[in-house]
Amino acid sequence: MHRLRLDIAYDGTRFSGWAKQPDRRTVQGELEAALATIFRRNPPAPRITVAGRTDVGVHAVAQVAHVDLTTAQLVSLERPRQGQHEAPRPAPAALQKRLNGIAGLGADLYISDIRLAPAGFDARFSAIWRRYQYRIADTVAARNPLLQNHTLWYPAELNVDTMDATAQSLLGLHDWASYCKPREGATTIRMLQEFSWQRDSDGVLTATVVADAFCHNMVRALVGACVAVGEAKLPAADPAAIRDDRVRTNDFKVMPAKGLTLMAVGYPPDAELAERAERTRGLRVLSESPQSGGLADSN
Repeated sequence: MHRLRLDIAYDGTRFSGWAKQPDRRTVQGELEAALATIFRRNPPAPRITVAGRTDVGVHAVAQVAHVDLTTAQLVSLERPRQGQHEAPRPAPAALQKRLNGIAGLGADLYISDIRLAPAGFDARFSAIWRRYQYRIADTVAARNPLLQNHTLWYPAELNVDTMDATAQSLLGLHDWASYCKPREGATTIRMLQEFSWQRDSDGVLTATVVADAFCHNMVRALVGACVAVGEAKLPAADPAAIRDDRVRTNDFKVMPAKGLTLMAVGYPPDAELAERAERTRGLRVLSESPQSGGLADSN
């Protein structure tokens, strides 16, 4: 098998999320249907593994995935197609062109790059961080209708300074059960590496959120807690206390998906990809660390 890395951008407005679902248009579904068409004479149809599954309505400018091809499939990409007289392309470039010619026809999905993956690369398990951005236009910000599907219009003025201070208080390795929609068998332990708020030149509030990984609804719940603080509906100290309780609460609302975009996925140096993937596959637990005097990741 030959592993290829795919860099993907999409507008999530008309997708029912990333994950393939019956009778629904999803990013994975569109790409795997295109792959099945491309390799219909060289089965089996490839499956795609993604760095992080995005929810309904969430966008991405730099999603990462991988696909494994057989030697026969790889060679078939390099052959000139019947009736075409252009020079043969390397297999990754040929696949990129053909995927964009099938799955990309709707103009809300684009494969920006495909290349042979280095040894040990796993789009999901080798990743060391994911970076998201959330945009909010409150009542003092410019509201651009051209960006309405990428910006939440919020009906109140928000205090960006208190929101940023609250975000900073949440950083670190924690169990985020209070901020995640539970999934059976999945851990809610994550390292929140960066969380900040700023007001851009057009007045739009932008959150930057970086973690080693995110559990379901985590980013939108974190944003919701900060919005409640920014509107003075929740004391600034409460989001951290809610996190430490590890119990879901109704003290704030999970924000809509439309303002959320996956901006980038980070990976270690090539020599560390396999080790990182093996480490990530292990179940994470929190334990008391005598050295640090606090919680530590036992994985």
